[in-house]
Amino acid sequence: MHDLKQALHDRLINSGIEENIIPGYIRCLANSMFLKPNMGLYQIRMWLKNMGWDDFELDYHTFQLAKTCLEFEGIDSLVYKPKNWFINTFVD
Repeated sequence: MHDLKQALHDRLINSGIEENIIPGYIRCLANSMFLKPNMGLYQIRMWLKNMGWDDFELDYHTFQLAKTCLEFEGIDSLVYKPKNWFINTFVD
C-alpha cells in the first residue's frame, strides 16, 4: 500500500499540486467519493472545482490511483478523519 500512496503523492506533485496541500485535496476527494460513490471522473472534477480545487484538473490515471488507495483504506472510514490523519497518511 505504501507504494500506491507514494505513486499517488508523486503524480499529484508532478501534476502541479503543492506538497503541503495534498492531504487537503485527498480529504476532499475522499469526501466526494463517500457522498457520491458512483461519480465518474467528469463529475468528480466538477465536484472538486465547486469546492475550490479549480487550479488542478484530475486526470484519469491519478483518479484511478486515488480511488484504489481510498478504497483500500475504506472510504467511509476516511471521511471524518481530522486533518492531521490525512497529513500523516498521505505525506511521508
